[in-house]
Amino acid sequence: MGRWRFAEDVALRKRTRARELALQVLYQLDLRGAEVLDQLDHILAASDAEPDVRRFARELILGSWTNRGRLDARIAAAAEHWDIHRMAVVDRNILRLASFELLFAEDVPPKVAINEAIDLAKRYSTTDSGAFVNGILDHIRIEHEEKPES
Repeated sequence: MGRWRFAEDVALRKRTRARELALQVLYQLDLRGAEVLDQLDHILAASDAEPDVRRFARELILGSWTNRGRLDARIAAAAEHWDIHRMAVVDRNILRLASFELLFAEDVPPKVAINEAIDLAKRYSTTDSGAFVNGILDHIRIEHEEKPES
């Protein structure tokens, strides 16, 4: 039992590291545009991350970036009285990342995607960002469970 739990913890830490790496790249993409994608292999290789961490980060980055129009629409609908482009860049990209996981990543439980996003917001944004991110993602989760995308 102990070894299995340790292996599970290591896998979770790797995914957490991949999300942090993905957030860093999504932040750059948001500010600098698609030119960052030309440097994606270099950026990921320059990180000290293991290959499986870089692979998951790449999946999150490309999925979040290519689906950002759909993700932004879902975030905007859930964030009443908030224009997505007026949100803090870090918060906006945490929301994109987690929304991608909620809507498209079948191997990530919704609770995990939301908790990881809250932790990212607390670590890399303001003290209020955790609650802000939680509220929006919970709204997206409920809406998705009621009427999943086709």
